[in-house]
Amino acid sequence: MTEPEADFKSVYEHSDPVAPGTVPRVVSGFAIPANPPERAALALPHTNQPPRILYLIPNDWYFWTHRLHLAQAARDAGYEVTIATLPGEYVERIKAEGFIFHPLKLQRLNATPWTEIKTIADIVSLHRRVRPDIVHQVTLRVVFYGSIAAKITRIPTVNAITGLGYLFIANGLKERVLRSLLALVFRFFLKDHNVTIFQNEDDRGAFLQRKIVRKKQTVLIAGAGVNTQEFTPAPEPEGLLTVLLTARMLRDKGIVELVEASRILKQRGNILRVVLAGMLDPGNPTAITEQEINKWQAEGLVEWVGHQVNVAQRLAECHIVCLPSYREGLPLSLLEAAAAGRPIVTTNVPGCREIVRDGWNGLLVPAKDALTLADALQQLLQDAELRQQFGANGRQLALEKFTQETVIQQTMKVYQSLLQA
Repeated sequence: MTEPEADFKSVYEHSDPVAPGTVPRVVSGFAIPANPPERAALALPHTNQPPRILYLIPNDWYFWTHRLHLAQAARDAGYEVTIATLPGEYVERIKAEGFIFHPLKLQRLNATPWTEIKTIADIVSLHRRVRPDIVHQVTLRVVFYGSIAAKITRIPTVNAITGLGYLFIANGLKERVLRSLLALVFRFFLKDHNVTIFQNEDDRGAFLQRKIVRKKQTVLIAGAGVNTQEFTPAPEPEGLLTVLLTARMLRDKGIVELVEASRILKQRGNILRVVLAGMLDPGNPTAITEQEINKWQAEGLVEWVGHQVNVAQRLAECHIVCLPSYREGLPLSLLEAAAAGRPIVTTNVPGCREIVRDGWNGLLVPAKDALTLADALQQLLQDAELRQQFGANGRQLALEKFTQETVIQQTMKVYQSLLQA
């Protein structure tokens, strides 16, 4: 196979500034029809042997919430689909979809050079057992391991960079050294037979600036996409005004700033609930502990409800969605909020500003600024009409640019380009 010649372009690059009540149009990239095609229309030409695709995903719950619809579309289009993740409670559901499942060992805590080498060796062994035509690997860490394995086995890859995370947010000596090492490794292993998917232009720019990838092998696709039939607008609930954050319990998600903003708002006399919905993540360098959360709850600043299966219901029970993150790829929680017609307060950082147009469907604030965050939340808490206007605009934006079917269509074209190369 030779390197794809197509110069993939954005499916949601920025257009001119938008006026209130309008939706930014797509100005480059693949055309997005008003009525996305049925998945059957994406089927491959008939062959004696169906192409095999292997999804390498960090864990089973992440696959289920962020990539299930894509794997279903590949299956329906005629691919043989294999899922490899760290196993958990979703394994049986994955098998029930008709997918082949392989456990993937990814050690986050107490990782050593030996365990990292063993992870790469395990992926090489998996390639040789499954013999996929394409490997779709998701998240920076999995792309790192998987690209080394794919270089050895000479299998084409689709590399989904879902955000640059802690390694690119922190700026200590250790992080700078690791970034340089990562760039060196990727420059060698991301050369041939691959397409790298970015969720925002800033992340792609960071890779291009470091000469990690070539632009003609990159594409911008708008995140995981949102199910606009599951996430639909609901009337505002009666009772206490509620601000909802849905994310893992990490400092990089801006949770400490939201807690401080809650303190400021309550000191000003505002009556509200701040609900944190998401799991602990002790393996992350910026993890928040359960003890810290319990302390905030004892002060009456937040309510922590843990990981939520029915996020749509939580959105129906809130008035405002907030994610004061330091950096994102393209957060599904904000896509879901927009589809559900909820106004959003988030930070003016990569990933978040792709979803919120300041003063149109939400408010953008600087990262790590609890006072400005409190001011923005107070503005929406005191203006029901503005909340409804922002919510309606967000729903319109989700339908125009961020549906699952749009993401499926663009990703399937990437698969087809690699198979035909």
